[in-house]
Amino acid sequence: MKNTNSTSSPKLHPHDENNGRSLRLVAWETTRNCNLACMHCRASATQGPFSGELDTDASFRLLDQIAQVGKPIIILTGGEPLLRTDIFDIAKYGTKKGLRMVMAPNGTLITENIAKQMADSGIQRISISLDGATRESHDRFRGVDGAFEGALRGIKLAKDAGIEFQINTTITKTNLHEIPKIQDLAVKLGAVAHHIFLLVPTGRGKYIVDQEITATEYEHTLNWFYDQKEKTPLQLKATCAPHYYRILRQRAKQEGKSVTIKTHGMDAMTRGCLGGTGFCFISHRGVVQPCGFLDVNCGDITQASFADIWNRSDIFLSLRNFDELKGKCGACEFKKVCGGCRARAYEATGDFLAEEPLCSYQPILRNK
Repeated sequence: MKNTNSTSSPKLHPHDENNGRSLRLVAWETTRNCNLACMHCRASATQGPFSGELDTDASFRLLDQIAQVGKPIIILTGGEPLLRTDIFDIAKYGTKKGLRMVMAPNGTLITENIAKQMADSGIQRISISLDGATRESHDRFRGVDGAFEGALRGIKLAKDAGIEFQINTTITKTNLHEIPKIQDLAVKLGAVAHHIFLLVPTGRGKYIVDQEITATEYEHTLNWFYDQKEKTPLQLKATCAPHYYRILRQRAKQEGKSVTIKTHGMDAMTRGCLGGTGFCFISHRGVVQPCGFLDVNCGDITQASFADIWNRSDIFLSLRNFDELKGKCGACEFKKVCGGCRARAYEATGDFLAEEPLCSYQPILRNK
């Protein structure tokens, strides 16, 4: 049974205004409406409309409030963000506020005119997911015939408009063997980065939990990903895969090297699980969560200010205190750089502070 305390009305500490971590990234689900039916979708997004989505004025107010906290990267996501008719008004407004606006479309709706509007509104980068190296495998994953060709067409149009793009890939048992080919395709297409995501079984992802890779496969994949650093021109980043930040340090120590990682910009790699520390997610209805996969209510921006939620949410403050982590995550010498996936812990146990269920590493401190 899930910990009901974490999903009840969120608590805000009255005297913790200065305890918020530096806000680096905000993923905003601008709409849950989508033209695809991806089998792993966190939101179980489908053709809308969906009630309660923030309207244009509320969207502007949200960006105003975020800008009062910091100047993070704002990921306009969904669903499919291009299904919002005001999405470029929102992007322009955020750009004028000094926020770094990026977008996560699936690529199939991008036209020459839309690509131009992206560039004109200040979108600095888009991410397009390729979950297969071929039409057959990608379309099967995305649930719609033509998704692969649409994504490639959208990538070309965005590139022609001068917009840089990255390739995102969610890894499951079905496409694990294709990851090297997907990375090669990303290079061929002219991507600036490849970000891999390890499946978190939420939303429709719960129905393919049997496709989640094992802890051993997880470790092997992340070590392979590390080995690509010197072999590809792409910026590489592992998301929902916090163990990578442990592996970076272990491998560097083995090789007698110092750990060199980007700490700023689109491909910053500050630590493993960012949920509630440098990152948060905002739902289409304005509910703030640590991340899109960790479905716990930290506050509602229609009822409280974003600054209050970010700085004073009981849940966020717990996530920022790494001494509250339990099990082997709490004992691990890498907990400050890894932290384990809080969403996977929550889905497995009902406690977002429990140990990461897909980690094979045994902490040195626990063994003593």
